[in-house]
Amino acid sequence: MKKKILALAAVAVLGTGVLGGCAGTETDDKTIRVAASAVPHAEILEQAKPLLEEQGYTLEVQIFDDYVQQNNVVDSGEFDANYFQHVLYLESYNEERGTNLVSAGYIHYEPFGLYPGTQTDTSNMEGATIAVPNDTSNEARALLLLQENGYITLREGAGLNATVNDIVENPYNIEIVELEAAQIPRMLSEVSFGILNGNYAMQAGMTVAEDALLYESSQSETVANYVNVVAVKEGNEELEKIKALVEALQSDTIRQYILDNYNGAVIPYT
Repeated sequence: MKKKILALAAVAVLGTGVLGGCAGTETDDKTIRVAASAVPHAEILEQAKPLLEEQGYTLEVQIFDDYVQQNNVVDSGEFDANYFQHVLYLESYNEERGTNLVSAGYIHYEPFGLYPGTQTDTSNMEGATIAVPNDTSNEARALLLLQENGYITLREGAGLNATVNDIVENPYNIEIVELEAAQIPRMLSEVSFGILNGNYAMQAGMTVAEDALLYESSQSETVANYVNVVAVKEGNEELEKIKALVEALQSDTIRQYILDNYNGAVIPYT
């Protein structure tokens, strides 16, 4: 009888442990961990926190300086999602790394712009040095901006995969300097111009409306391909907390916040 009582007690303890584990999981399901670039992504996420709190979710945001690490921590499961990249960069990352990250929702886009470095206007582009992002999708976007404004001509069909090797006409003898995107603001004192992602321009204290010498128009064919998304591991886009996150970021409240605070450098997609 004594052995039977001890066995039942052991089962009871085990059951408590299992239930405790389930409770912990439920608690975790109400926490959304998101990796983000500082500007504007983390700022926008901060505005979404109260909206998610109303639904019982706690949003935790951690800022990362580089793109690759933000995808790494989502792929590893350390974070639930990230918010920093556009679709083409996400697709490129998956292809290069063999990962399966997907978009859970489209949020905003940031017009690319040509910003002053050692030169402050585009009246004399002869021999100019122009820094562009060195990752495939963003380099193509920068080169397309230069082509749309008549400074270079790219090989027919190069499109969104264009690299410097696809430049077939360069009448101004422009030198393209390929740099990691985050480095370009720091290198503006050493090049004539830099073509910047919207978030890095803002981190450097510049905006499209006030500082860009050239920038993508909303009618540009490339804009639709560069919408910033919430990215998650494939399958997790169906989780309720991820749906809640996307819904909050696509809400009228966040849309108005973006319109009021970024002077055209960030534009809601929905």
